[in-house]
Amino acid sequence: MPATRDYYEILSVERTADGDEIKRAYRRLAMKYHPDRNPGDAEAEAAFKECAEAYEVLSDDAKRQRYDQFGKEGLRGGGAAAHDFSRMNVEDIFSMFGDIFGGGGGGGFSSRGGGFGNARGGQRVAKGYDLETEVRITLEEVLTGCERDVNFTRLDVCDTCAGSGAKPGTTPDTCGTCNGQGRVQQAGLGGMFRMVTVCPGCKGRGTVVKDKCSTCHGSGRTKKDRTLSVKIPAGIHDGQAVRVTGEGEPPPPEASPDGKGLRGNLHVLVRTKKHDLFEREGDHLLMEMPVSFSQAALGAEVEIPTLTAKEELKIHAGTQHGKLFRLNGQGLPDLRSGRRGDLVAVTKIEIPKKLTDKQRQLLRDFAATEDHDVMPESQGFWKKIKDLF
Repeated sequence: MPATRDYYEILSVERTADGDEIKRAYRRLAMKYHPDRNPGDAEAEAAFKECAEAYEVLSDDAKRQRYDQFGKEGLRGGGAAAHDFSRMNVEDIFSMFGDIFGGGGGGGFSSRGGGFGNARGGQRVAKGYDLETEVRITLEEVLTGCERDVNFTRLDVCDTCAGSGAKPGTTPDTCGTCNGQGRVQQAGLGGMFRMVTVCPGCKGRGTVVKDKCSTCHGSGRTKKDRTLSVKIPAGIHDGQAVRVTGEGEPPPPEASPDGKGLRGNLHVLVRTKKHDLFEREGDHLLMEMPVSFSQAALGAEVEIPTLTAKEELKIHAGTQHGKLFRLNGQGLPDLRSGRRGDLVAVTKIEIPKKLTDKQRQLLRDFAATEDHDVMPESQGFWKKIKDLF
């Protein structure tokens, strides 16, 4: 049955998510529910196919617009929802979305029945799956760069059976369906052509296990926890990822039972914590700088914070609300050049809510001397009112 839940809910993204967020969400969930990582788990396979259905729609701007406006009813007809993923083979799904898993040569998810990439001289080398994890850092750590310990779980070759899936002392049998080839031919429509597909009997391995290993239950892989120290470069932006080569999973059992070949990569997605004072805009930092009415009117020298210290800033007499003050080189470093952006302080003139009797009288005396006609802001406002009426 096709997915019944909301596609955004399936991928755990907001309706405002951009294409990159949707791709990352699908990639993460596809790795989580991949049938190879959940052997024999029908619910995981159903979730895997449900995620594929959601991604097919939300990754296509036209289909997504139709879905946002009309829901799933808007996807009927016109080729908007041509695939029933619940009936599709996992291999076919990979052939549709293989590009976001690294394709053949990127070290990412490859086809379950393939798991090969190109090597020198055109030789095909088994490749493993990519993994993704997430870390959160502060703006101060963006400024200097940092190291983070990341904890993640990956599938590794079973130590008990060395990846064969068979009970120690036994060996897998040659698959009787494909005679050890891992592939079978199927006749196409009307017998006009033949298709080569993954063998359903051995799932591409060429062998079947009768006496299964008690540790991995015949899968040849077991889950292992791993901790790794990862360097986060200075200047990295929220949503960017650090790739750690070779820290992903070994090739799948059907491509290489003993795990020999190229491991996938680990992608560490970096998220930046919200700062109490600063907002980031590119390599620049923005902050609101509260100043009092008297400081703005008379001028003053104030201290403002940066990410590392405090800086003296001169407020000129007559400073207006919203004026920008720029501190050159006090922003964040460029990821490549290391050159720092600026810190931009925006004045926010604060009006006191409570006044003493003396302050109130002083302001009344001041108000009696005000000439509204020479005040630039009010002069412009009243001129517009006059012109309007």
